[in-house]
Amino acid sequence: MRHTEFWARLDHVLGRAYSRTWAELTIVRDLDGRTTREALDAGVPPKQVWAAVWRQLELPDTEK
Repeated sequence: MRHTEFWARLDHVLGRAYSRTWAELTIVRDLDGRTTREALDAGVPPKQVWAAVWRQLELPDTEK
């Protein structure tokens, strides 16, 4: 997964305006206490970050 696909998916589930704020402020448990933005900036692959976001938000399988 590329970063652009990650952001498109997050925009889809949270809305473009809120997704950026959520990514910068919300700690995701499965990312070792980091925000989505921090994990991506630290080099965590977008696919791994998306999987953590998917679990945190309890999204349906269709969003996997």
